[in-house]
Amino acid sequence: MINIVLFGAPGCGKGTQAQRLKAHYGIDHVSTGEVIRDEIRRGTALGRSMEEYIKAGRLAPDEIVIDMIANYVAEHKEARGNIFDGFPRTTAQAEAFDRILEKHGLKVDAMIDIHVPEEELVRRILLRGKDSGRADDASEEVIRGRLDVYHAQTAVVADYYAAQDKYASVDGTGTMEEVFDRIAALVDRLA
Repeated sequence: MINIVLFGAPGCGKGTQAQRLKAHYGIDHVSTGEVIRDEIRRGTALGRSMEEYIKAGRLAPDEIVIDMIANYVAEHKEARGNIFDGFPRTTAQAEAFDRILEKHGLKVDAMIDIHVPEEELVRRILLRGKDSGRADDASEEVIRGRLDVYHAQTAVVADYYAAQDKYASVDGTGTMEEVFDRIAALVDRLA
């Protein structure tokens, strides 16, 4: 089993590339953001509690996200592989993730960081907001706040995986195919 953490700032294309990797390699795609948005759409207790964080552009509390991932790993430990998109987002989550995987005899094989310049990220998210209807994608102020949170709290997770020699960065600009080819080249080396 291969476990990949697909990493990068909001708007870098993680979801798009994760779907392409899923189709190409036949591995599962785990998007914590999509799981949370689904909970919000369904009006669950988790969704209602998460909605305030999302609207403010803040990260979900570690304990809730870690519990969601622990449940997922326990239920899918026989999968061919996983692409974790949007998790872990903090060093505490990364440490807990290692413990969760280790409990099942698994590990993170690589973190692939999709790097895109900040102004391009803002442009992409505003465009996405026109189609998605997501409130957190429609306001430049909220977007910049999300990017600030990413730089302050999430970008440090790259250091965590770099210390384990599991970090790789790819250029996230260009066509979807060009970015996919860059990521696939890294995944092929792991497999």
